[in-house]
Amino acid sequence: MKNSKKRSEALAYHAEPTPGKIQVVPTKKYATQKDLSLAYSPGVAEPCLAIEENPEDAYKYTSKGNLVAVISNGTAVLGLGDIGALAGKPVMEGKGLLFKIFADIDVFDIEVDTKDVDKFIETVKNIAPTFGGINLEDIKAPEAFEIERRLKEELDIPVMHDDQHGTAIISAAALKNAVEIAGKNISEVKIVVNGAGAAAVSCSRLYLAIGAKKENLVMCDSKGVIRTNRDNLTPQKTEFATDKELETLEDAMVNADVFIGLSIADVVTPEMLLSMANDPIVFAMANPNPEMEYNLAVSTRKDVIMATGRSDHPNQVNNVLGFPFIFRGALDVRATKINEEMKIAAVHALANLAKESVPEQVNITYGETNIQYGREYIIPKPFDSRLITEIPPAVAKAAMETGVAKKPIADWDAYKEELAERLGTGSKLMRLLMSRAKANPKSVVFAEADHLNVLKAAQIVYDDGIAIPILLGDKEVIEELKQELNFDADLQIIDPKSDEEKERRTRFAKAYWEKAQRDGITLLEAQKWMRERNYFAAMMVNEGEADALVSGYSRSFPTVAKPIIELIGMEDGVQRVSATSILITDRGPLFFSDTAFNINPNAEELVQISRMTHRVMKLFGIDPVLAMLSYSNFGSAKSKSANKGSEAIEMLHGNFPEINIDGEIQADFALSRTLRGETFPFTKIHNKKVNGLIFPNLNASNISHKIIKSLNKSEVIGPIAMGLKKPVQILQLGSSVDEIVNMVCVAVIDAQENAKNNKEYFTTFGG
Repeated sequence: MKNSKKRSEALAYHAEPTPGKIQVVPTKKYATQKDLSLAYSPGVAEPCLAIEENPEDAYKYTSKGNLVAVISNGTAVLGLGDIGALAGKPVMEGKGLLFKIFADIDVFDIEVDTKDVDKFIETVKNIAPTFGGINLEDIKAPEAFEIERRLKEELDIPVMHDDQHGTAIISAAALKNAVEIAGKNISEVKIVVNGAGAAAVSCSRLYLAIGAKKENLVMCDSKGVIRTNRDNLTPQKTEFATDKELETLEDAMVNADVFIGLSIADVVTPEMLLSMANDPIVFAMANPNPEMEYNLAVSTRKDVIMATGRSDHPNQVNNVLGFPFIFRGALDVRATKINEEMKIAAVHALANLAKESVPEQVNITYGETNIQYGREYIIPKPFDSRLITEIPPAVAKAAMETGVAKKPIADWDAYKEELAERLGTGSKLMRLLMSRAKANPKSVVFAEADHLNVLKAAQIVYDDGIAIPILLGDKEVIEELKQELNFDADLQIIDPKSDEEKERRTRFAKAYWEKAQRDGITLLEAQKWMRERNYFAAMMVNEGEADALVSGYSRSFPTVAKPIIELIGMEDGVQRVSATSILITDRGPLFFSDTAFNINPNAEELVQISRMTHRVMKLFGIDPVLAMLSYSNFGSAKSKSANKGSEAIEMLHGNFPEINIDGEIQADFALSRTLRGETFPFTKIHNKKVNGLIFPNLNASNISHKIIKSLNKSEVIGPIAMGLKKPVQILQLGSSVDEIVNMVCVAVIDAQENAKNNKEYFTTFGG
């Protein structure tokens, strides 16, 4: 049933709201007749003639320089085999998506319907002028070797078969560090490679290139050890055939230092692992199930250094650590090829990055306190933002040093800054938040679980390991909806009005009354309120029976906010609850504050809103750069509204100099570094990318973020409540399923912080 559910979810994801995962988006203006006459006839003739005269101008006047073709014939699709070119298209689109979100590279996916090597090569050569690079994908061996070899020889743009070289580069970096941690020498370790396909051969070649010795490497296929006396070996298998007296994988594993698995699940037994040398290195990279299950391996040998292709265990060998950044570096210097030196440069850059201090954002994302180089961290994490600033420069330098770069880079600092800017695209923040929530899921009360969309969201966060839902509402309705959704998880379902909850209602009412009796609340009133789901849910969080709460899907924001603020209360030192909303934009996540609570905050309240926004952004692993917005620029207009912004800035600069904020400033100057730098070079946020906007009032913030959301179809997370004692998030009326899931992630992360007793931020606030 669960597989059926996952299948439906996957099909719906690919079908709705628009079929497929990628699209073409114009990069130039096209609103007027003049725009169109420049884009097409007659204006387009000028760049055509320029390119005819100088073909290199194609990089200047077209998208060629940032465009990669992901090309396949579908003969070796990961986990699916030979399913054909058309059936492989969703995989190629997915690869294009990864190129874009990790390295800002545009992709056309090309599915070539032929198994004939010559025809495939001819097709790729004929379309190559369109592209700056070619990523070959999911082509079976041995044809893959011949196709890549000939295309690299016959084309003057980078060509790489990622199935071969991606895994090779990432695993070589991991191997380099693992051998060092084990206290061994790469030139002396005995390596067993299980699998003899394109990836295994490429991995083995690269291991030799970084110092391993061929006489110390044994390769196995489905028939056992590949020996020199075997018949009908391919040239690639012959290259790694051995004359050692070994027949089976079990034989080869005895006293081996390293096992490299690129084969099938569960072929390595505990006995084989026990037969290996001290501090064995095991890279079980079969997907989705490795050659030896991680927990079995580490329980069998305490000294094992283990890596897999899975994200739920340490040391994930994931190709996304390589191909986007390798192509990024190659494209940026207009490399004519991706040569061995460029691959080795990527290996060393990855290996060295793992040894550097891990940014707090990475610790936060993976729910760790202090990730450090060692047995459980031999390779960087896929969500490490430093990858794009470290790997492409290393690849680009190698291209320049080996003479294959047509456009050398002169200013490396400027290049790294340009690379960092590319991270502003996509929904990276939400991926990071989900990963962090999954690292330590918390119990979350869904106060309106008898609504279909709310229950759908609960099902998603449960299935994805984001949270442990507690379902509030009409029990009979919830059970019916669960059946409709095939949601068969055994979860706690609570109807606050039912007789079976009488004892809990009485206990909650007494606790509420004891807290609020001097605010005019009688015990009878408290008992009445406990029949209401938001009061009941809030008391569950207050009394430690749940870690967090989400509500508001079916009721207006003020209706939900009132009982929650009343029961939950505010953090010490906070005078007013506020909210920030996150817009996922092309320039990166942009925080808008306050978008829900404070109608017309004064200067002191703007200070507190700024401080809370600063804290939330830090909590999400973002370095805050804030602007205090106004219709005025640094005193250019005098009014009560503008003055309160400048007063707030004065207080912030005087009392909290660690916060990067300035103003009052108009929105266009805040968001444009060029405008700001030319006119106001004195600001504290000079030459910095603003990612948080503090609005002068609720009208301005709420209207602005909803206009941007509607016009640009931007994803919005929030409003995120700030300043409450407990983890509670209030949904917008009629929120979508995705919006509810996003808010649950925020609530879980808030609960994780709450568990650390990290709620003392505002106790020293002096206003």
